[in-house]
Order: sequence, then structure tokens, then C-alpha cells
Amino acid sequence: MKQLIGATACWLACVAVLPAAQAQERIYRCGNEYTNSAAIAKQRNCQVVEGGHVTVVHTRPASAPPAGTGEGKASTPAPTAARAVQVDPSQQKARDSDARAILQSELVKAQEKLKALKAEYNDGYPTKSALELRNSQVYNERLESLKASIARQESDIAGIQRELARHSGG
Repeated sequence: MKQLIGATACWLACVAVLPAAQAQERIYRCGNEYTNSAAIAKQRNCQVVEGGHVTVVHTRPASAPPAGTGEGKASTPAPTAARAVQVDPSQQKARDSDARAILQSELVKAQEKLKALKAEYNDGYPTKSALELRNSQVYNERLESLKASIARQESDIAGIQRELARHSGG
């Protein structure tokens, strides 16, 4: 009889703890944040994470000293706006000039590559190889690849031109 009472008490204790254990297992996703608090999840309209494991990576706040450095005051402070390093104006002009020269050379390379791609594309009718004559799918894939390459190259050129305009304007 004592064994039956002991087993029943043990079973009741497990049943009483089970909902608490299940509540702790429930994880909610709120955008890029995760929480196990049902109240916060309800307030933020979070979604329950089902069938996956969540790994928590603890990070230290930006104001905390790096681990293993002892006291935070011993490390050198980050430069503030008042302590920013001043560059000699002539040196800055030389750097800007070098940057413009590099951008100009990149622009020329990109324009040459675009010209070669457009020549190969041939207004949508590239020359077919022997394999492409037998298999039109290969030809269509090359045509799409050329279109994508041309669009990417035009985008690169536009980006380089924007950067050049930014350097020329300053």
C-alpha cells in the first residue's frame, strides 16, 4: 500500500511539474529576437518556434571591456571626434587623386568588358556553337547568362560612375 501511495505521489509530482517544463520549452520569435516569455511574446505578436533548436549566443555590451584584458580602464580609449587624426591637406589631395585614378581605370575596364559582352550578345542573336545548333536549351541558357552579365556590368558601371561623381564633387 505504501508503494502505491509513493508511486501515486511521484506521478502527481511529475504531472504538476510537467506544464512548467513545457512552458519553459516554448520559444517565441519576435523578428530577430527570441524570448521564452509568453507575456512579451503576446505583447509583441511573436510566433512560436516549432520543431527546431534555438542556440543562444551571449554577447557582451559594446561598453564592456574585452574579455581577458583585466580592467577596462587599462585599454586605450577609442578616438573621439575631438581626438580624430588630422591628415595633411596635401596628403589628402594625393589620396583623393589616387582614388579617382583607380576608379577611372576600373571604369575603363568595366566599359571594355561591357563592350565585349554586347558584341558577343549581338543584339540578342549570338553566334551559335555546334553544340547549340543541336541543343537549343544550351543556346537559351547562354543567351540568358549573357543578358544577366550585361545587366550586372551596366550596374557596376553605374556604381563606379556614382563613386566618381562623389569623389569629383568633394
